[in-house]
Amino acid sequence: MNGNNRPLRQLSTLDRWLAEADRAMRTVLAPAEAPDRASPGDAHPRLDFSEQDRRHVAGLMRINHAGEVCAQALYYGQAAVARDPEVAAHLTQAAREEGDHLAWCEARLHELGSRPSVFNPFWYAGAFAIGASAGLIGDRLSLGFVVETERQVESHLGEHLTRLPPEDERTRAVLEQMQADEIEHGASARKRGGVDLPWPLPRLMQIAADTLRAVAYRV
Repeated sequence: MNGNNRPLRQLSTLDRWLAEADRAMRTVLAPAEAPDRASPGDAHPRLDFSEQDRRHVAGLMRINHAGEVCAQALYYGQAAVARDPEVAAHLTQAAREEGDHLAWCEARLHELGSRPSVFNPFWYAGAFAIGASAGLIGDRLSLGFVVETERQVESHLGEHLTRLPPEDERTRAVLEQMQADEIEHGASARKRGGVDLPWPLPRLMQIAADTLRAVAYRV
């Protein structure tokens, strides 16, 4: 009820999709919202890198930033069509937690004198379409996408940790916390009923992720 004791207008389907479009534009075009948690990297000093190392670390963080753009899109796409309100709430909360990662990656990119991928609108649109498609099939499959996505992200974060300059503890702290959060998100989705994805979906997801990494590292 509002202050005049009149019932609030229920959001129409058009209202909800306009809200999603607004969210998409803010995610890919506006600065990231302030994170709920301070960046783990803040506890470590900024270092002066060689130009080669600076560009390399920036490339890795651009990949991770693009991945977080995809995570936002995937989870909000799934939540938009989820049948179970509890599943929708879980996916929305996961997206909000991934918002911390987005802000941390963006901040680190700026520290390195770099910028996000110019293809972020494309990554967002593709991931949202995949998420919504999975959600339309069913909540258990949708949660299975979360499980598989987080498994693949956890793996590539581990690979990035091995490629950082040994002295770059600032970036390392960010990636390690992101990795721990991804493990938790995947376990939570599994606990809520996420199922293993049928072949060849995991492989197709891996191919898409490999394409993103190859492109986002450079632009």
